[in-house]
Amino acid sequence: MRNVLKVMLAGGSIFLAAGVYAHDEPEAPEGLDTSWKGIGEFGYVSTSGNTDTDSLNLRLEFTKETEAWRFRLGGTALTSSKDGDKDAERYTAETQVDRKLNEKSYLFGVYRYDADKFGAYDPQQSVTVGYGRELMRSDRHQLNGEIGIGYRKSEATDGSETIDEMIGRFLLGDTWTITANTAWNNRLLIETGSDNTFSQFNTGLVVSMSERFAVKLGWEYRHNSDIPLSVIDKTDTLTTANLVYSF
Repeated sequence: MRNVLKVMLAGGSIFLAAGVYAHDEPEAPEGLDTSWKGIGEFGYVSTSGNTDTDSLNLRLEFTKETEAWRFRLGGTALTSSKDGDKDAERYTAETQVDRKLNEKSYLFGVYRYDADKFGAYDPQQSVTVGYGRELMRSDRHQLNGEIGIGYRKSEATDGSETIDEMIGRFLLGDTWTITANTAWNNRLLIETGSDNTFSQFNTGLVVSMSERFAVKLGWEYRHNSDIPLSVIDKTDTLTTANLVYSF
C-alpha cells in the first residue's frame, strides 16, 4: 500500500504541475482535429480435418488529441481452441494520458491491465508515470521513446502468489512509411522490477486498401522473466492476419 501511495502522489504531482502549465494554454490551432478517432482489428481462423482449430483475436484503440493533451484507450481479446478444448484466452486494456510540454516532449500517466488465463499471471496490473519524447521524425520515419516509474501487482494464474513491486517502464515505438499505402509499425514495452521483468514486442505490416480499410500481418512476442512453477513457458508468441478498419 505504501508503494501505491508513492506512485499516486508522484502521478498527482506531475499532473498538478501539468495543470498549472496548461492554465494559459492557447486555443487549438485551426485545422487540428480534436475529435475521437478509432481503429478496430479483427482476425478469425478456423480449420477442420484431422485437427479442428478456431482462433479469434480483436483489437480496439481510441485516440484524441488537443493542443496540450493526448488521450489513448485500447484493448485486445484473444481466444483459441483445439478439438473443442480452449487453449488460449487473454484480455488486455491500456489507457494513457499525455500532457504535452512542447512539440516533442510530454509527461504521461498510463494504466495497463493484462489477464492471461493460460499464462503466468491473471491478472497483471501496472500504473506508471514518466516522460516521453519524439526522438526522430522524417517524411518516412517517426520514433518515440518513454521512460517512467510505477507500481505493478501480479497475481499468479495458479493462485500460488501475488507480487507487489515498484517497476521501471521503458517504451520505444516507431512507424516506417514504406510506400504511399504501406506502413511498418513496431512497439517494444519493458516493465522491470525486482521480482519479474515483463517484455512485449509487437510488429506489424499494414497495407491500406482504401481510406478506411486495410489488412495487417502482425507478430507479437511476450516474455516474463519469473513465472510460477505451474507454468511451463516464459515466452508466448502470436502471429495474426487481421482486417483493419479506421473510424
